[in-house]
Amino acid sequence: MADEEQDWLRLDKFLVFARFCKTRSVATALVEKGAVRINRQSTDKPHAKLHPGDVLTLALSGGVRVVEVLGLPAKRGPAPEAQAFYREIGTG
Repeated sequence: MADEEQDWLRLDKFLVFARFCKTRSVATALVEKGAVRINRQSTDKPHAKLHPGDVLTLALSGGVRVVEVLGLPAKRGPAPEAQAFYREIGTG
């Protein structure tokens, strides 16, 4: 069972662990206002399951960012470590 739990991560946790948001409450607010898409599908669920290979479109204050999830971090770490879990595809 433990292996099954490691192949996905809550969207709000990923946004914090990958350093797109400072806190889970900020991540939850971002998702609930419709500023996040997973694989081109809009979502308002902070608990949405995120898997490696998913593509996120994020409408952030600095502009739109499109990233591919490469891995699932276990915790929030330093910025260089966090950046290893996603690949920038584009910006808006």
